Amino acid sequence: MTGSTRSSGGLDDRRKRLLFRCWHRGTREMDLVLGRFADAEISSLTDEELGQFEHLIELPDPDLYAALTGDRRLPPEHATALFERIKSFVAVGHDR
Repeated sequence: MTGSTRSSGGLDDRRKRLLFRCWHRGTREMDLVLGRFADAEISSLTDEELGQFEHLIELPDPDLYAALTGDRRLPPEHATALFERIKSFVAVGHDR
């Protein structure tokens, strides 16, 4: 898979920007993890979760990837229920 399978049609501008940013991270691994999560979940995220997601993707790719694989802990302000949802999404193979 080379990119989003979800159309941004029907999404508000905030969600469109977030979807785009998730697929254009800079490292392919994080594009696939965050992009696929966003494809699957972006329309159902609450405003609070959108804020957490926006804050989370500000982290550098190596730090975020290390946290997702369990090699590093996230700072407490990033260790949210949403991050755990993303980790679960990866663990069950939705990111493949």
